[in-house]
Parts: sequence; C-alpha cells; structure tokens
Amino acid sequence: MSSTVEDSGVDASGASDEPEAPDAPDAPEAEALDAPDTPDARETGAPTAPGGRGHRRALIAGGLAVLLVLGGAGMLFRAHQLRNTPAAGNRALTDTEATSQVTGDVSDTLGKVLSYTPQATDVTAQSARALLAGKAAKQYTALFGQVGKRAKEQQLTLTTQVVRAGVTRLTGTEARLLVFLDQTAQRKGKPAGVVAAQLSVTAELRGGNWLITDITAR
Repeated sequence: MSSTVEDSGVDASGASDEPEAPDAPDAPEAEALDAPDTPDARETGAPTAPGGRGHRRALIAGGLAVLLVLGGAGMLFRAHQLRNTPAAGNRALTDTEATSQVTGDVSDTLGKVLSYTPQATDVTAQSARALLAGKAAKQYTALFGQVGKRAKEQQLTLTTQVVRAGVTRLTGTEARLLVFLDQTAQRKGKPAGVVAAQLSVTAELRGGNWLITDITAR
C-alpha cells in the first residue's frame, strides 16, 4: 500500500522552511574622540602651582628683601658702636692741625732737654723747667743734676734728634705719642757713638703749648 506525503513545508530531513533571522547589523566603529585642549594656566589667569617659576621668584625676592633689611640694621648697629668707642674721640685720626702741632712741640722739647754740652748744661736745665711738667719735670730734675756734673767732668756732649714721632691718642688737652730718636754721644778726643732710643710720651696742652708730662723708655 502506498501513501502520499503531502508537502507540509517540512522537508524530509526535518529542517524547517521558516526564514532565517536576519544577521544583526555590524556595530558602528567607535570614532576616536580627541581630548579637548586644556587651556594654559598663563592664558586663563589661573594661579601657578606652588612649585612653579612664579613661586620661586617670589621666594628669591623675599629672601633678598630680608637680606637688605638685615644688612641695613647691621650697618646702623656698627655705626652706633663706632660713635661710642674710644676711637671715636681720638682726634689724632681726624684733626691733622692739632696732631701736627703736638708732634712739633714734643719733638722740639725732646731735642732741647735731651741735648747738652759740657759748657752749657745750665741752658738745658732751663729749657727743661719751661717745657716739662708733672712727673716728667720731677724725674728730670732728680736725674739731670748727676748727668750735668758727669758731662762737665768727662767733657761729654750729647745731641738728640727725633727721627719719627707718631700721635697714638689725642683729645682736646692730652696727647700720647710714640717717639723714635737718635742720640749721638761724644767725649773729647774720642769718636762719636750713635744710640737709637724709643720713648712713650704724654703731653698736655697748657697756654697754647704742649708740655711733656711723662716720659717712659721702651
């Protein structure tokens, strides 16, 4: 017996004749989006980061200002010290006229009171009485009596010449000097001998003239 298989829309293999589902459309390729340009801080006026150039400049400027202030304060303090130190009252550093006068008077006095001849010791003593004062006058009077007597006995001539004199301190009425001198001693009939000496001298201004008040050999 034969049977007829009607076309039922299903083939012999059992596969369905239903239309296949359409393929899903391809996803559109993602386009690369450029990142928006970031505006420069200098263009927008935004503050610079703490480590930037502007910050360093501010620090440098501030440091310089501090140094200038400290330097100015130091100079003012130093000037105040100089005005209040003993050197500030030493006219030997500034008053050339007074320095020259005291140097001249002291040099002239030493040349007269430390020079003598056997025949004129009294002239030397007279000069000492007029040009020496205080301690120097007392010391000279005590010593020159013996020196004058020996000068006559030994026929001794002494000549003193100031080589250099420097004022170490000078006020209105007192001066201190360091004096270098050469003394030439000669006995009758014998060659002369030269001796160098160094003295510390104190002088006082009296009646317009500088009188020696103290002499110390160095």
